[in-house]
Amino acid sequence: MKTEETENKVSEPSTEYGKYSYADYLTWQKDEMVEIIKGKVFKPAAAAAPRRIHQKVSLKISSALYQFLQGKPCEVYTAPFDVRLPVKSIRNEDIFTVVQPDICVVCDRSKLDDAGCIGAPDLIIEILSPGSNRKELKYKYEVYEESGVKEYWVIQPTEQTLLIYTLTTGKYVPSRLFSPGDIVSSSCIEGFSLDLEEVFQDLD
Repeated sequence: MKTEETENKVSEPSTEYGKYSYADYLTWQKDEMVEIIKGKVFKPAAAAAPRRIHQKVSLKISSALYQFLQGKPCEVYTAPFDVRLPVKSIRNEDIFTVVQPDICVVCDRSKLDDAGCIGAPDLIIEILSPGSNRKELKYKYEVYEESGVKEYWVIQPTEQTLLIYTLTTGKYVPSRLFSPGDIVSSSCIEGFSLDLEEVFQDLD
C-alpha cells in the first residue's frame, strides 16, 4: 500500500488499489496505526506530534470517564481500539470504515465483541495533533455524523480548547468553543461533566 505523506499534513487517502474493506484490513501487517474511511486508507502523518501532551490529556479524560461509569452500563475504551462503522451489512467484506478514536464510550454492549466495537459508539473524543487535524475535522466528522455517533468531542491540546458536536435530527450541531475555566457536560452520558481547568493544567 502506498499513501502520500507530507510533513504536518495527514496522508491522502489511497485510491491506487480501489476500495478497501475490513476484511482487507485484517490481512495487513500493521506496524503503525492504519484506519479505513469509506474504503480509503489513512495513515498518520510523518511529522512528529505532541505525543506526551496528547497521552496526558487522553489519560485524564479516560480516567474521569472510567471512574464515572463504574457500575453503569456504558464502557470507555481508548486507542488502539477498532470501531467498525457498517452501512448495511456487518460482514467483514462489506464494512468500509474502521477507525481508532482516541477515546470512545459504548453504552449498547451488544455492539462489543472481541475485535472491538461494531456500530456507532455513543461518545467519541478525538485529541488533535498537527498531523491529524484534517482527518479528524473532515473525514471523521462525516462518518461519525452519518453513522449516528451521538456526541463528538474535538480537543486541541496545544490551544487548550474543546468543541462538542451534538447529533440533532441526523446532523451535528456545534457548541461554542470551550476553554480552561469551563465545565462541560455530556448530553449522551447523563451526569458526566469535565472541568477543563483540570484537563489542561500541568501539560508543560
